[in-house]
Amino acid sequence: MKKLFVLAVALVGFTITSNAQQISDNAIGLRLGDSNGLGTEISYQRALGNDTRLEVDLGWRNGNDYNAFQLTGLHQWVYLLDGNFNWYVGAGGGIAAFDGKNDKKGTDETALFVAGDIGIEYAFDIPLLLSLDFRPTLGFGDFTDGLNFDIALGVRYQF
Repeated sequence: MKKLFVLAVALVGFTITSNAQQISDNAIGLRLGDSNGLGTEISYQRALGNDTRLEVDLGWRNGNDYNAFQLTGLHQWVYLLDGNFNWYVGAGGGIAAFDGKNDKKGTDETALFVAGDIGIEYAFDIPLLLSLDFRPTLGFGDFTDGLNFDIALGVRYQF
């Protein structure tokens, strides 16, 4: 009887440990970035496997001088660091649009960009995921021209 109990406890412990190393199926929340991006973005992550996922972020800014939005899609590979700590790296791209309001030229632009992503995250025992990432983007257009860098804190609900 003792052997069966010890075996059951070991099996449950192995199952819990195995699940803790996998990424959640879904996570939704905010990516709080700096102004080189568009600031705060709505962020959604969807697991594609045990260690890969898709992240889609939508950011917009509505100002006195311009309106802008940016839609980013990234494929990320997630690697275990220790316990609930992971690090990840990703690549992708997106589309951005800019509408200048007060300039005489009436600058309107839609442009494409490519993006990379590297970061660290911690998955709490409650359904909370915190991350810190660095995202360089290379834009092709007047508004998004050149290399930009974005550093952001992610706060997401996992389900």
